[in-house]
Amino acid sequence: MAHCGHSEPSAKLQAPDSVPPDRSTTRPVLFEIFGEIWTVQSRLGQGVSASVYRVSSGRAATAAVKEFQADSQGGDYGFHKERSVLEDIQGHKNIVTLYGVFSNHNCEGVSTYCLLLELLDVSVSDLLVRRSTDLQGGRPQQGHSMWLVQHCARDILEALSFLHREGYVHADLKPRNILWSADDECFKLIDFGLSFKQGNQDVKYIQTDGYRAPEAELQNSLAQAGVEGDSGCTAAVDLWSLGVVLLEMFSGIKLKDTVGLEELKENSAAIVDHIFSNNNLLCPAIPVYHLRDLIKSMLLHDPKQRCTAHTALLSPFFSIPFAPHVKDLVLLPSPVLRLLNLIDDSHLHNDEEYDDILEDMKEECQKYGSVVSLLIPKENPGKGQVFVEYANSSDSKEAQRLLTGRTFDGKFVVATFYPLSAYKRGYLYQTVQ
Repeated sequence: MAHCGHSEPSAKLQAPDSVPPDRSTTRPVLFEIFGEIWTVQSRLGQGVSASVYRVSSGRAATAAVKEFQADSQGGDYGFHKERSVLEDIQGHKNIVTLYGVFSNHNCEGVSTYCLLLELLDVSVSDLLVRRSTDLQGGRPQQGHSMWLVQHCARDILEALSFLHREGYVHADLKPRNILWSADDECFKLIDFGLSFKQGNQDVKYIQTDGYRAPEAELQNSLAQAGVEGDSGCTAAVDLWSLGVVLLEMFSGIKLKDTVGLEELKENSAAIVDHIFSNNNLLCPAIPVYHLRDLIKSMLLHDPKQRCTAHTALLSPFFSIPFAPHVKDLVLLPSPVLRLLNLIDDSHLHNDEEYDDILEDMKEECQKYGSVVSLLIPKENPGKGQVFVEYANSSDSKEAQRLLTGRTFDGKFVVATFYPLSAYKRGYLYQTVQ
């Protein structure tokens, strides 16, 4: 990876002559970062004050660049704000990594500031949009598995517990700001542009509509009216937001489209009970009441009564050993692929055939990236499945894309990802179908 310090050498932006100067509709082609050329592959997101790009270097390294636009007064408050927070909280596995900062000068002479960040994968927002629909007894099952909800809840609570111990409030927790890391196999928190130190709130407007705590709603209303006032926004606003996110992940319902803030504020317990009673019919064997109670403790109207991130992690919900659903392993990338529908039992008990299949599979899988190891269990669990460990998640994602639907010995290949940590331990899940 490029130099990871926090000095600010200049960077050069190169773009075709035909590109118009309107930076809201165009994107850079190349960044020179710390003396190295990085190619812009795509725009990952664009907001009012910044755009985020996927970039790669000549050494095949990938990262994300968040480029801030100068504000109307020519200032760079947003950049310095997010930079200072990220530099202060680096080192936690569930918070996006900041590699460095740099300034950029384009061909029109406009100077911008940029953050070089860890490149992450799908967001919880993506997962909610892409969720599959199964028909069970004629009813669609919405939302995600308990394994995925538990995984996300634990990871983000770990991030919040650390953040709050450091004295910070994230203040914009929502599905788009929770991203999956394929290489670290966990969810991470991003976007600290609205974050503030507890007791020193320097941002008037906080949180996003639909994930905004009642006290933050009051804070924003006072700010809009030009009234100075202390609404008492604390770390508890983050717990409210996470409660809404988890409720959406479990139910598949976008809460703000069905429930108004005032209604949720006054009747949160009844609303949560209603959502869980409807969804519990689809999976009565799963003790979902632990998740229900955890979410209810996050959605209490009085912020002083809400659970903290630390106490939430003590919930019995996190002691339940859920297994991933097949859909989870399709949606969440990892460096390990699991190939299904390939090998008959008869091939497993003939040593010569088995060795030939191992060689054939390794040769085929190496076409898509560097293979670290390959396993085909002869007994359950995992009997007849092919597990391929790639050197990185980029290779495994490309292999999954290209292998899915291919035929092998007359059979259609089904390719899912598989948790690297479980594979390394030799733990082969009997996944929920």
